[in-house]
Amino acid sequence: MSSDYTMYPFSTQNGKDFQNLLSVYLDAAFFPCLREQDFWQEGWRLENENPTDPNSPLVFKGVVFNEMKGAFSDNERVYAQHLQNKLYPDHTYSVVSGGEPLAIPDLTWEQLKQFHATHYHPSNARFFTYGDLPLEQHLKQIEEEALSKFERINPNTEVPPQPHWSSPREDHVTCSPDALAPDPARQNTLCVSYLLGDITDTFEGFTLSLLSSLMISGPNSPFYKALIEPNIGTDFSSVVGYDGSTKEASFSIGLQGMAEEDTERVKQIISQTISDIIESGFEEERIDALLHKIEIQMKHQSTNFGLSLASYIASSWNHDGDPVELLQINDSVAKFKQTLKENPRFLQDKVKHYFKENTHRLTLSMSPDEVYLEKQAKAEEEKLQKKIHALSDSDKKDIYEKGLELLAAQSKTQDASCLPALKVSDIEPTIPVTPVQISTAVGVPVQYCEQPTNGLVYFRAMCSLNTLPEDLRLYVPLFCSVVTKMGCGGLDYRQQSQQMELRTGGMSVSTQVVPDSTQLDMYEQGVLLSSSCLERNLPHMFHLWSDIFNNPHFDEVERLRVLVMMSAQELANGISYSGHMYAMTRAGRHLTPAGDLNETLGGMEQVKFMKRVAELSDLSQVIRTLVRIKKHLLNPDNMRCAINTTPQKMSDTAAQLESFMKDVADNRKERKPVRSNIIERPLDPSDVSGLSRKLISEQNFQPCQMKTFFQLPFPVHFISESIRTVPFSHHDYASLCILARMMTAKFLHGEIREKGGAYGGGARMGGGLFSFYSYRDPNSVQTLSAFRRGVDWAKSGQFTQQDIDEAKLSVFSAVDSPVAPADKGMGRFLSGVTNEMKQNHRERLFAVTHQSLVEVAERYLGVGQRTCGVAILGPENEAIKKDPSWIVK
Repeated sequence: MSSDYTMYPFSTQNGKDFQNLLSVYLDAAFFPCLREQDFWQEGWRLENENPTDPNSPLVFKGVVFNEMKGAFSDNERVYAQHLQNKLYPDHTYSVVSGGEPLAIPDLTWEQLKQFHATHYHPSNARFFTYGDLPLEQHLKQIEEEALSKFERINPNTEVPPQPHWSSPREDHVTCSPDALAPDPARQNTLCVSYLLGDITDTFEGFTLSLLSSLMISGPNSPFYKALIEPNIGTDFSSVVGYDGSTKEASFSIGLQGMAEEDTERVKQIISQTISDIIESGFEEERIDALLHKIEIQMKHQSTNFGLSLASYIASSWNHDGDPVELLQINDSVAKFKQTLKENPRFLQDKVKHYFKENTHRLTLSMSPDEVYLEKQAKAEEEKLQKKIHALSDSDKKDIYEKGLELLAAQSKTQDASCLPALKVSDIEPTIPVTPVQISTAVGVPVQYCEQPTNGLVYFRAMCSLNTLPEDLRLYVPLFCSVVTKMGCGGLDYRQQSQQMELRTGGMSVSTQVVPDSTQLDMYEQGVLLSSSCLERNLPHMFHLWSDIFNNPHFDEVERLRVLVMMSAQELANGISYSGHMYAMTRAGRHLTPAGDLNETLGGMEQVKFMKRVAELSDLSQVIRTLVRIKKHLLNPDNMRCAINTTPQKMSDTAAQLESFMKDVADNRKERKPVRSNIIERPLDPSDVSGLSRKLISEQNFQPCQMKTFFQLPFPVHFISESIRTVPFSHHDYASLCILARMMTAKFLHGEIREKGGAYGGGARMGGGLFSFYSYRDPNSVQTLSAFRRGVDWAKSGQFTQQDIDEAKLSVFSAVDSPVAPADKGMGRFLSGVTNEMKQNHRERLFAVTHQSLVEVAERYLGVGQRTCGVAILGPENEAIKKDPSWIVK
């Protein structure tokens, strides 16, 4: 969904499946049932809180109603929404396309059907296909199943241009305070947004989006220097830079996490920076770096290339732009270089025209309001009472009866026999093998994988955490995020950033926790270095890495403070999107040693820790810690590398890697692991070369039950229950995978979304844990009983062979999803999962039966058998507070 179009994307690698999906999508888009009950369930309805009790109070229910309430609990979303509505006040962009929560109950079923009939019509549709299946077949199917059944109409959906203002405007909005804000006293946002030109002018759009990157991207950009470095705020505003998703584009620049009293100062800086850019322009090297980035983006092959092209052209094409012109990026690059050559002030002139002299600009500020959530709840309550007030007794009786009808309809098993489906027998029985070579460079193990990488080289290195003192583990994510951003060797952080942009496709470090595939209480812990470059830049890329190994700079306190603030702000902002992930991570914390480490490195514990670091007035202790961590992690004695590139380039890359390893050899130091119980696993099971991965085994780990509640300022909940089960190689693992997928589709979706009104919910299997979750859920502990009922449903065996086959197809589509050349061989490199282990797992998936599903539900998920953890993130809850079995955070 965008503000002005709906897209129905799908992709598959199977020709038969493509036809089936096309058939279903055409039917869903053009001929949906849109029954009144569908509208009540998915949209909104008035219903008794307990549908089976006519005396329980009437409340608003409905999936989209709750989803949008959840969406507006996110301050970044609230701000972005207001900004768009107020910058384009005269047409469709002035309203909330997903539905303002309190406007949703004004929509009627009749209006919805009418809207669909005029807008979701072939005369208003555009089709896009990509891939190697013949086009004629698609066109024939689209014509026969959809287009031939309609007469052309004039849908009259074009968006008129927004009338330009003759003078700039200012406005103010409020939001809910953020309990996790890095600095509770600085929670304001201020941003200036400019209306630009029509997005159907391809070259102008290309130029403006490039210009936007030059103005705001990375530490060398003028706005980063002017706004981020003085530490007036924590990060750029949630909406920043060029946005070409509306008919006329916009550019926004501002700050979040700032103090109210800095408002005038920030406005002044923005206006001054624009004047400075007009005066001094941009360094040639920065423009080169940006064009280099475009070259890499065009050569890098992603697995969803076709779908990303579809999204890329959608907005412009939707407003009658030329989609083919948009795809000819090389032409735009050539024209850009030529124009710049002819007029060196080309970009400065654009800045003057679109920013300095543009009177259609909006300055929007946002500040927290302590009673924001109360006001929202009160407005909803008033709306509800107004609706209830208008009801007669017979209306109320009618609502009760309709509620029971809906419940009965939701409890019926749907007949899916009309849907075309693949058979399990259509699935390939064996997997294609990815060959790799294992060798060494200066004693460090290396995995080489020859792939058609289109002239790019991909480098990874896994560095173990085994020798790191455990009290430093909490700092590792911070180390990862700053080690490539503070300067190295003879380069300060700005020069380092510039070199990375000119010479590489990016250099990053991330934490890795890899559960063992045979034992639950064993895992590998490390950090993964990743980078890529064009073949010609290989020596430069390795040189940047050796400077990071040999001489990283950690001493610049102000730079560190900026990075800490940004990181803490990003974590705080991410919770309302990924609350279910945080709930699952916390629920698994006490169930396996890997689960415990995941919570430390990537759970709520990490969010809280980064908030504490952001509050420190003195960062010198943090700097000393980072220096200590570096000695343990960037140590060739406990690392292994992987290279993916073309066969032609392999020997050259190996030679460059060899000289990189010699350059960093001085960092090699044999250090004692912190834990005594280290288990070595061969990198190549068929090979006795002695090269190995070193895992930690915690034989005396005691899993324990724990229920945690995080009170957060959201009107909805994120809930998870995780259960300790079996590792990847165990013969029951495949049955648990299929069970999770089947329980999600056939039971939990109905209970949690259709009946419960949450935006989503389900179960998944991974890392030895079977995890239930719900997302943007109006209920709290009630959802835990839905999880229990899911287990009872599985144990009772009330599912059909067709249910099992659908779950198998769904699991296989994930197992068989395409892998990009850059990532081939990575599963093996990171977690030691060989082709043979994958094939065994595949055969076990095929072999799953009705009986094996009932058995694993009884064996692992039954009340007496299970060891589980529970976590809920959500608003204040009296019942949980009073219950001593819960820990409230």
